Amino acid sequence: MNNVTLIGRLTRDPEVRYTSGTQMAVARFSIAIDRPVRNNGGEKQTDFPNIVVFGKRAENCERFLGKGRLVGVQGRIQTGSYVNKDGVKVYTTEVVANNVEFLDWGDRSERGSSRPAEQTSPKDDMGIPDGFQAIEDDIPF
Repeated sequence: MNNVTLIGRLTRDPEVRYTSGTQMAVARFSIAIDRPVRNNGGEKQTDFPNIVVFGKRAENCERFLGKGRLVGVQGRIQTGSYVNKDGVKVYTTEVVANNVEFLDWGDRSERGSSRPAEQTSPKDDMGIPDGFQAIEDDIPF
């Protein structure tokens, strides 16, 4: 069984690229996760796993996530290797995400939108995904 669930904050904005053949979106980012146990000196230790997301989820990560945002990631661990330009074999470990949950919603304008102004809507300004609507403040319960 290969299953991982992580909660952490993005260390950088997601970077999205598209595959050459199918034009599938591939987002890459890393998250910071504090370890529950401190080291011998009493200092916190943190892990920084690399996350890879594909397809529509990748595009949503680029659109709605930014450095510092809290996310939950479910997926699997994948290892691999490649030979770098110096001829040295480099080993990689990353989490291939099946699901990315946005656990906090900040103001998207803090990070700046890469979409032109004519393509944005009032819902975009509030950080509300397509298919959802804003909740009014005068809820009767």
